[in-house]
Amino acid sequence: MTEITWLTQDAHDRLTAEYENRQGPMRVEITKKIEAAREEGDLKENGGYHAAREEQGKNEARVRQLRQLLENSQIGVPEAAEGEVSHGKVISVRLIDFDEVERFLLGSREEAAHASIDVYSPTSPLGAAVLGKRVGDTTSYQLANGKEMAVEILNVEDYV
Repeated sequence: MTEITWLTQDAHDRLTAEYENRQGPMRVEITKKIEAAREEGDLKENGGYHAAREEQGKNEARVRQLRQLLENSQIGVPEAAEGEVSHGKVISVRLIDFDEVERFLLGSREEAAHASIDVYSPTSPLGAAVLGKRVGDTTSYQLANGKEMAVEILNVEDYV
């Protein structure tokens, strides 16, 4: 089963515009670069040709990635009870061992590019630990060094 990616309207519009540009004008531009480089002759030692082919490969990979992302995305946030952690919400947690507060958006990496706040994926260790929890709950997750980090959920709010 394919996982749904939740996007804001802004992120969806931005990704759609990028997809259309990469599929149209950018693809045509790269094709012209390849054709121009071919006309120069010997392709074995033609740096321009190899660079254009590499650019073409990266563009086509991004087109496929964007197509899949847009096909499997929904705009908005999933329904959640008041105070419940879900995709698209801004979460404030207290790192219990350090008595520090961290505030972040629980969202996709596509949101991170233009967010004014740190973004954690729902599949990250912290994101997975808090997903579905409620204000006042305490949970923990495993750090990269193998230690456990306990967090208390202090606040859940809409991302504006």
